[in-house]
Amino acid sequence: MRGKRHICVVTGSRAEYGLLRWLLEELRDDPRVELQLCVTGTHLSFAHGETWRTIVDDGFTIDAKVEMQLASDTGVGTAKSVGLGMTGFADAFARLSPDIVVVLGDRFEVLAAAQTAMALRTPIAHIHGGESTEGLWDEAIRHAVTKMAHLHFVAADSFRDRVVQLGEDPTRIFVTGAPGVDATERVDIPDAERLERELGVSLQPFFLVTYHPVTLADGDPTIAVQELFAALDRFPDHRVLVTGTNADAGGARIQTAMTRFAAARGSRVRVVDTLGQRRYLAAVRAAEAVVGNSSSGLIEAPSLATPTVNLGDRQRGRLRADSVVDAAEHVGDIEAALHEVLDPGFQAGIVGMVNPYGDGNASQRIAHLLVDQPLDGILMKRFHDLEVPSCAPS
Repeated sequence: MRGKRHICVVTGSRAEYGLLRWLLEELRDDPRVELQLCVTGTHLSFAHGETWRTIVDDGFTIDAKVEMQLASDTGVGTAKSVGLGMTGFADAFARLSPDIVVVLGDRFEVLAAAQTAMALRTPIAHIHGGESTEGLWDEAIRHAVTKMAHLHFVAADSFRDRVVQLGEDPTRIFVTGAPGVDATERVDIPDAERLERELGVSLQPFFLVTYHPVTLADGDPTIAVQELFAALDRFPDHRVLVTGTNADAGGARIQTAMTRFAAARGSRVRVVDTLGQRRYLAAVRAAEAVVGNSSSGLIEAPSLATPTVNLGDRQRGRLRADSVVDAAEHVGDIEAALHEVLDPGFQAGIVGMVNPYGDGNASQRIAHLLVDQPLDGILMKRFHDLEVPSCAPS
């Protein structure tokens, strides 16, 4: 028996790493843990900024790089990426021999890692299970990973109930809060003036825009983006800071549309591939509103008391703080939602609100559970049936 517990954490994107970073620090600094870090997905992509370098700059050792991100903007490319990822994870996990593999969320990189760990009879811990994102195939991935996982770290009581509903043992489900909220407490967030200096632009006042593909939607993904742009043009006194899309199918077309939008509007609009967590949180805090369909508008933005205009169905099913206003992906609805969140009365009403995603201590809770939970016999899972009230015969 090894003296330390070998805990392997998988990260596949800049956004996910921002959620995992504080957990990684907790595990790295625990003398009972041998932290192993597998980096994959867009971290290794030149087109997405090779964000693995940020991980190294933050002081972490990368134990394995798993190539899986193909230069494709289609479902076929995504499916091939999953297959390529499983091949790479098989080699990485066989070499590292972790005691447990930790994955977060619902992306296809996570699916590849979880399937591989399952095949190698390695226990899996899953963060952010039980949530619902009805506009994405990620919904199915999240629930599939829940069924493969052996420990579950969920963000809220309602998500715990859903994991139980999926047949998981309640004694292996822990309500920890969302790790993304931790960053709002731990990061030294620059003020607006410093953010402007670092980006080399004048921002105030501005909207922070992030828009990702809705993978279950039919048709051209840029149509909704054009509606968003048209709405933003109705606020000519506001500058716009746009962050890059993720690697889902349709992302490249959205990114091209955003770049063209910015080019036609000069210094009023700035597109950046990645801000990094520190500058991203600075932008969230300084913005008049977060606009788009990223989960950060629902999870992190409320802790910084910044309003969110959440577009479309991508985040349908998640919890909402009082600072979140939903809007259909039509110019009139988006414009109305922006006017609502800019109203001084609305902004005064969200000061001091409670974030339903937790208190900023999720990473510490998860780290302790990863170390303390016994793993002997954990691979044998029994389906937890719910009690169904019997119906008397008529």
